[in-house]
Amino acid sequence: MMTEFFLLLLVGTIAGVDLVSGPQILLARPIVVGTLAGLILGDPAGGVLVGGILELYALEVLPVGSTRYPDHGPGVVAAVWLTSQLGTSSAGFGVLVALGVAELGGWSLQRLRRLNGHALALATPALAAGDERAITSLQLGGLLRDALRSVVLTAIGLLVARALFPYALAEGRAGEAVSAVVIAIGLGGAVAGAIRTSGSQKRGALLAAALVAGWSLATWVGAFPRPWGW
Repeated sequence: MMTEFFLLLLVGTIAGVDLVSGPQILLARPIVVGTLAGLILGDPAGGVLVGGILELYALEVLPVGSTRYPDHGPGVVAAVWLTSQLGTSSAGFGVLVALGVAELGGWSLQRLRRLNGHALALATPALAAGDERAITSLQLGGLLRDALRSVVLTAIGLLVARALFPYALAEGRAGEAVSAVVIAIGLGGAVAGAIRTSGSQKRGALLAAALVAGWSLATWVGAFPRPWGW
């Protein structure tokens, strides 16, 4: 259990750092984080499911410049853990936890930028003098602050998920309704985001139709027997 916990913390930290400070190679995407967390917990299907649902919410976000946007990565880890404990029918509860952590992550990113700006102001004289050590220190300091922010977010998400576990377990079949609602809201947000960023009304309509068709097919495949064995 402790090994799983530390591995989950590591995945959440990497995801948080990759969003801004890291190489930005899509390790922060919910579908990637969910898959990795699911593999750690021995529930890859649950990880992909939760990551896919949260990816719908992330698709609506356009992280540009200094705008405030959610940090979905660390919270996905907690969502996958909760879903792996309760079963995929209760994925909605995990998604709600992840969305709350994502908003907290967005707030923490703003605070991180202020800390980095303060550090830059303090290092300005050394930078102006061409001190290479000041440059290295500034870069490493920003990376370490972001890593600390990410590991704390991941830990908070896991603690909240653990605290909510008995309540979510007691809800029983209500979890299916919650899951249906969060998927529907996520689909709506993803469709709106596709239309907004497509560049043209026709292209947006095609993207929205493809997204709805794909998720409808996935839902049908999961809900009904497959007579052909697929």
